[in-house]
Amino acid sequence: MAEHAFTAATGAASRDKASSHGMPRVLRTVLIALTVFAGFIDAASYLGLSRVFVANMTGNVIFVGFGLGGVHTIDLAASLVALGAFLAGAAGGGRLALRLATRGSRWLAGSIGTQTLCVAAAAVALATGVAHVHGPSRFVVVVLLAAAMGLQNALARRLNVADLTTTVLTQTLTRLAIESRIAGGHGAGTGRRLTAVAAMLGGALVGAVFVLGAGLTPALFAGAAFLGVVAVISWAVPQAGDAA
Repeated sequence: MAEHAFTAATGAASRDKASSHGMPRVLRTVLIALTVFAGFIDAASYLGLSRVFVANMTGNVIFVGFGLGGVHTIDLAASLVALGAFLAGAAGGGRLALRLATRGSRWLAGSIGTQTLCVAAAAVALATGVAHVHGPSRFVVVVLLAAAMGLQNALARRLNVADLTTTVLTQTLTRLAIESRIAGGHGAGTGRRLTAVAAMLGGALVGAVFVLGAGLTPALFAGAAFLGVVAVISWAVPQAGDAA
C-alpha cells in the first residue's frame, strides 16, 4: 500500500505536460539545480577535504583501488567513509521519500530540505571547530556531505527522469553520442543532455573558484543556501492530490 501511494505521488509530475519533454518545468529546473550542486559539492570536497568525492562514488571506488594498490597520495580512509555514508544516505533517503509521500507530504521538498540540513550541519561543524579539514574530525564533514548526496541520488532514482540523474553523466554522454544524427539517430533529447553536462561543469567551476578563493566553510554555507532555495522551488512540483 505504501509503495502504491508513493508511485501515485511521483506519478503526478509525469502527468503534467507543461514542458516539451513531458515533465513539469519546475521539476526539470529542480533536477538541473541539483546537478549544478553535485558538481559544486564534489569540487568543494575534492579540493577542501584531501581528494575525496561525496557525490561521485565511481571516483571513490577507483580511489579505493588506488589506495589498496599502494598509492600513498590517496586518502583511502576518507574514500571508504564516503562510500559508507553515501549508501546510508541513499537507503535513508528512499525510506524518507516513501514515508513523506504516504503521509501526503511534499516528499520532494522534504527530501531536499533534509539534504540542506546535512550540508548546513557540515558547514557549522567546520565553522565552530567541531570538525577540521585535516585529522580524524574531517570524517564528520565527509559523512554529512556523502549522506546528503546519497539522499539526493535516492531522490533522483525515485523520480527516474531520463538524462537527469543529477550526479552521473556517463550514460547521459553515451546517449548524447549514440542518439546523435552523426550516429544515425534523430538527435532527440540533445538539448536536455547538453544542459545536464553544462550544469555539472558549471557547478564544478563555481565550486573550485569558491573553495580556492574563500575556503571550504564559506563554500558549504553557500551550498546549503542554494539547496534551501531549491527546496522551496520544489514545493511547486505537482503531486497526487493536487488540483488538475
